[in-house]
Amino acid sequence: MGLRFILVLLCCLAGAAHAEPAGPVPHKAYLSLIIDDLGQSLPRDRRVLALPGPVTAAIMPDTPHATEFAREAHRAGKTVILHMPMDPATGPFAWHPELPVEELARRLDAAFRQVPYTAGINNHMGSRMTAQPAAMAWLMEELQRRHKFFVDSRTSAQTVAAQQAQKIGLASVSRDVFLDDERTEAAIFTQLQTAISLARKQGSAVMIGHPYPQTLVVLERELPKLKAQGIEWIDIRQMISVRGNRATAAHGKDGVYR
Repeated sequence: MGLRFILVLLCCLAGAAHAEPAGPVPHKAYLSLIIDDLGQSLPRDRRVLALPGPVTAAIMPDTPHATEFAREAHRAGKTVILHMPMDPATGPFAWHPELPVEELARRLDAAFRQVPYTAGINNHMGSRMTAQPAAMAWLMEELQRRHKFFVDSRTSAQTVAAQQAQKIGLASVSRDVFLDDERTEAAIFTQLQTAISLARKQGSAVMIGHPYPQTLVVLERELPKLKAQGIEWIDIRQMISVRGNRATAAHGKDGVYR
């Protein structure tokens, strides 16, 4: 009886070893969300903090509630980043190509003082500024020194910001989808679906939106459905880790930013 049991067990194990796998292991699909232009209206911006997940709060330094809202976002457990104005943006903090590095540094210091608890920065506008290799190289070195990451909003195809970050190994990531260039609920929903499709295709997608009423309505309705769709919504710092500082196919070749 004992010998028969052993033989049967060995046959079962041999069969299991040659059995077909149950099916392909599904690929992970990650999404991260940044909401820009915060700090202007506390009632509006608090709706962002109420979104059900790890939204990143990008706060502008030249807004009336920048410091107060940064503290609120930090207390709410959200990642806070400095939404740094760059040319063609204007104002006392804005970076412009003609400014000397000493003035760039002064404006960056002042902006960080206005927005406490920052883990990193992304650019507000900046189509001209992010195309400046020397200034972007200086910025990435400065962020490395401060132990902060960089998110390239990619407001221009000529941006070299992520490229300069990658050169020195600074933790960084690039935006894939703008949600609300067109401020209608239908268009924003379509952009969200684009981001979901992209995440499924390439494994991850970084979305940037704004605290427009239409955007918040769509996000409040659709974000709770992500998990059921097989999408994992992760913090921007986790996204940087997931991507490992490598460019996606839309932003570079073989992981290297163009």
